[in-house]
Amino acid sequence: MQMKKFAQNMGTAVLVSSALIAVSQQASANKRLEDLSEQNTNWVMQTKDYDASHYSSMYQINIQNVHKLKPVWSFSTGVLNGHEGGPLVVDGIMYVHSPFPNNIFALDLNEPDKILWEYKPKQNPAARAVACCDVVNRGLAYAPGTKDYPPTIFQDQLDGHVVAINAKTGKLIWKMENSDIAMGSTLTSAPFVAKDLVIVGSAGAELGVRGYATAYKIKDGSQVWRVYATGPDEDIGIGKGFNEDNPHYGQFGLGTKTWEDDAWKIGGGTNWGWYAYDSDLEMIYYGSGNPAPWNETMRPGDNKWTMTIWGRDVNTGKAKFGYQKTPHDEWDYAGVNYMGLSEQMVDGKMTKLLTHPDRNGLVYTLNRENGDLVNAFKIDDTVNWVKKVDLKTGLPIRDPEYSTHMDHEAKGICPSAMGYHNQGIESYDPVKKTFFMGTNHICMDWEPFMLPYRAGQFFVGATLNMYPGPKGTLGQVKAMDSVTGEFKWEIAEKFAVWGGTMATAGDLVFYGTLDGYIKALNSKNGEELWKFKLPSGVIGHPITYKHNGKQYISIYYGVGGWPGVGLVFDLQDPTAGLGAVGAFKELAHYTQMGGGVMTFALD
Repeated sequence: MQMKKFAQNMGTAVLVSSALIAVSQQASANKRLEDLSEQNTNWVMQTKDYDASHYSSMYQINIQNVHKLKPVWSFSTGVLNGHEGGPLVVDGIMYVHSPFPNNIFALDLNEPDKILWEYKPKQNPAARAVACCDVVNRGLAYAPGTKDYPPTIFQDQLDGHVVAINAKTGKLIWKMENSDIAMGSTLTSAPFVAKDLVIVGSAGAELGVRGYATAYKIKDGSQVWRVYATGPDEDIGIGKGFNEDNPHYGQFGLGTKTWEDDAWKIGGGTNWGWYAYDSDLEMIYYGSGNPAPWNETMRPGDNKWTMTIWGRDVNTGKAKFGYQKTPHDEWDYAGVNYMGLSEQMVDGKMTKLLTHPDRNGLVYTLNRENGDLVNAFKIDDTVNWVKKVDLKTGLPIRDPEYSTHMDHEAKGICPSAMGYHNQGIESYDPVKKTFFMGTNHICMDWEPFMLPYRAGQFFVGATLNMYPGPKGTLGQVKAMDSVTGEFKWEIAEKFAVWGGTMATAGDLVFYGTLDGYIKALNSKNGEELWKFKLPSGVIGHPITYKHNGKQYISIYYGVGGWPGVGLVFDLQDPTAGLGAVGAFKELAHYTQMGGGVMTFALD
């Protein structure tokens, strides 16, 4: 009897020990990636780090010497179309990706004119026909090796597959189908690595795709969880405790009740944007996108949980909170944009915050532990569809003059469907407590029309005309305090600043422009200190790293994406490209297509 009991206890001890070892391995893998992200020799995530700070503590390049920056090497991907995202740098290797066909190249930074390896996938060309806004890809993800898997590069491919590639050899480790292009579901997002998971979004709301996020095991690609933006609570990952600190945001059953009949099944809410992660709380943060179709008359109700900021348990996908910014969206203000984490003083208390500049022209700052709304303010004073956000209820107070509905063309709506902020990754200087944003400044006229849903075909239902906003240009760069809502400075750009910003301890903000410049501003006052004309326009973001003791700046060139669809596909109708052709009709006079990465260092 005693021996049996001893054996049982030993068995329990083994199970507990095994569980602890598994947790420890996950935590250590996660910690290794965090450690790498803090080293100036690396740029291991699209967002730079889990906070999505896009900030470097390097100051070798600074406001005194930035004017001496010169190009030192470049690499062409051999692919045209829009080059979004940025390269990764890990242990002296740069990993470069392209838009469709989603080629990957590994370059040795000791000899960057030599390709270490390349991965060229064979994809279904039909994916091109269902891609919403050019055939872009927002970048790669990286996971350090463990005893279970080698150092791994991950990529989402346009035809709906996720691939894991051996970072040392370029050989395929596994491949999973995440999305069905026959239904119009493509992949344009960058994967996101946290713990032993790689998390993948979805795209295709303009074709009536029901959006979801999926977590796969890094080791073998097996699915751990999948959560939707619409439908029953179980599908969405809503359970006990959801929004318990803010029940006025809504809690249970709303993923079906706020839709008419079964419209939630083709209701959009895809998430092709960016993630952030708090490793202490073990929570991930991202936004769900616009409802489908764009014609609001066809989908009465608040259409939850599209347009929502999610805070979820990374291990299970279960939602702790969800805050819907634009209930019953009427303007395609897809909410998948940048999520930046910071710790700042709020009401005399150091608080974990999440800051999100939204397509709808508002900046939201939330307590990222429970979803409390700390502030919501306009990116620009020309935002007109909303008067303000009621901070007690979290609801926008709309201006009915700019609502959209059948048999009516709404004019002068600011921002346009492109938003005053779109897909760019922004930056946060933790010393200055300042966010730096590249923005759009585009308004629109909007006329809806009825259309049927057909799987795999566009399901939009609105005709758009877009044009420069009231300040006369299509873009701006701004510095802001996300707690107070104060803007410290702003500068105008001729075209939208689509790719985002990077800040450094050298008191600099770098960004690219659609007409093909990389620029550096003084982060204290916005003064332009340096610029360089690239071979093609920029829709990606800059990165910086140190190699052999020297700081470098790299950025993709390759115009395209939504603002460049007219140029890329030679479109003339100003309403084509979901309205982008009219807004950017002058772009072809300033740049042409290209594709590659250019790297700079001090002379």
